Amino acid sequence: MKRPHDREAELIARAKDDPDSFGELYDHYFSQIYRYVASRVRSQAVAEDITSEVFFKALRAIGRYRPSGHPFSAWLYQIAVNAITDHYRSHKRTEDSLEDSPELVAGGTSVDDQVAQRMGVAQIWQVIEALPEQQRIAMTLKYAEDLALADIGRIMGKSEGAVKLLVFRGTATVRAEVLRLRAEPERAAVDG
Repeated sequence: MKRPHDREAELIARAKDDPDSFGELYDHYFSQIYRYVASRVRSQAVAEDITSEVFFKALRAIGRYRPSGHPFSAWLYQIAVNAITDHYRSHKRTEDSLEDSPELVAGGTSVDDQVAQRMGVAQIWQVIEALPEQQRIAMTLKYAEDLALADIGRIMGKSEGAVKLLVFRGTATVRAEVLRLRAEPERAAVDG
């Protein structure tokens, strides 16, 4: 029986020789990469465009891809991170919230999502979006994509320890800011 890594290596080798074979890699990784991109851009149309761009760039560069012991998805995530950065550099960023895009990501509700819903998803995303870029990327990959710290490190080109610190600092900032924002209405009620 073939291990998933062997199957992935076989698909990559075929895609290098025959671009039509790239479709299997696309089918396998599309939803994973789309979810990540959608969580970063908050617009279904833009997420679809950027995800298409990611796979187009991957197809063009597949001949230069060299397995380095990391999953192929880490390479795709790196392309996605760069494409999102390019998108924000070339377009003025709008302040969309999750409430404006309910059609985004479908699927089951995880425990993290349930907690986030109770805390106010829009409020949390506003805080996450205000984080420094590296913290924002690390937090999205950790909590939205549920990737291991080592995988996030490979995607971001950082050590696992550096990623752990980014996630820790980002989480602490989000927690403190959400608590501060929640305390404001309570203080207003007491003062009023």
